[in-house]
Amino acid sequence: MSFSGRIKDKIINGQGIEYEEAEYLVNNLPLHSLFDVASTVREHYRGKKVDLCSIVNAKSGGCPEDCFYCAQSARYQTDAETYPLISKETMVERAREALVWGARRFCIVTSGKKVNPKELGIIASAISEIRALGFLPCATLGILEREELQVLKDAGLYRYHHNIETSRRFFPRVCTTHSFNDKVSTIRAAQEVGLSICSGGIFGIGETWRDRIDMAFTLKEIGVDSVPINFLIPIKGTPMGNRPFLDPVEALKIVSLFRLVMPEKEIRICGGRGQTLQGFQSMAFLAGADGLLVGDYLTRKGSPVEDDLFTIDALGLEIARNG
Repeated sequence: MSFSGRIKDKIINGQGIEYEEAEYLVNNLPLHSLFDVASTVREHYRGKKVDLCSIVNAKSGGCPEDCFYCAQSARYQTDAETYPLISKETMVERAREALVWGARRFCIVTSGKKVNPKELGIIASAISEIRALGFLPCATLGILEREELQVLKDAGLYRYHHNIETSRRFFPRVCTTHSFNDKVSTIRAAQEVGLSICSGGIFGIGETWRDRIDMAFTLKEIGVDSVPINFLIPIKGTPMGNRPFLDPVEALKIVSLFRLVMPEKEIRICGGRGQTLQGFQSMAFLAGADGLLVGDYLTRKGSPVEDDLFTIDALGLEIARNG
C-alpha cells in the first residue's frame, strides 16, 4: 500500500498522525495524493456539510497592541476605520442580515487587548438576543479572565474565538505586546467555563512549514473545536505591508495539513481567501476545509456570498444547519 493509502487508513481508523508523517505529507506527497487523503478524511469525519459563520467588526481601530500584520493597531498608519463599540441594536441587526445567507454562527469582534466592563455588558446583552435568533453566538474580545468569560457564557455565548496566530517559536516575530502564553491562558479559561473554542491563525507572515506543523499540533493538544485559517492580506503601513501573497497551492497544502492533524475538527477558511486563493477557492474543500467565513472581514471586503453559496451547491455539499 502507498504511503498516502496507509495514512488515509490510519486516520480513518482513529489513529493520529505523527509529526514526521505530517512533514512528509506537505513536503513530499504529490498534490493530487494529498488532496485525495484530505478530502476523504474530511468527508469521513465531517460529511458533506459546510459550516458558515459571519462576523461584525463591532469596535474598530485604535488598538494599543503591535501585531505586525494588523491594520487596526494604533501604532501603524493605515486606512482602517476607527470607531467605538457599536450599539447592541446594530450588532443584532447585522446578525439578522447573516441569517439570509444560511450562517449558523455569528461572531462579535472588537479591536484592542480586551473589552472594558461596560462594553462587556453591552455585548453580553447582544449575545442573548443573537442566540434567540437561532445562532450559535461567538465572540472575539481579546485576552479575558475566567469571570468575564463566565458572563458571556451565562448570556448565551456558545464559542470563544482567540487565535494563537502561529507557532510558539515564531510568535515573538508577530507580536511583542502580549505573549503566546497569554493566548493559551485565555483559551484555557474559556474552556474552563464550558465554552467551545475557535482558534487558528494567519499564514504568509514569514513562518516556515515547521512553524505551521508545530502550530497544528499545539492546537490539537489544546483541544480546540474549530480552526480558522487566515491568509495575510498585506496592509500598507503595517510592518508586513510589503510581504507577497502566499502561493495558492501552498495555501491549499496548509488547509490539508490542519485537516489531517485534526481530522474531526472544523477547518474554516477565513480572511484573505479570495485574495490568496483567487480562482482556486473551490479547491479548499478538496484540500479538506469544511467551514467558511462568509461576508466581509474586519477591514477588507470578502468574497461575494452568492459565489460561495453557488460553489457549495455545485460541489454537491450542503450548508450545515442548527438542530
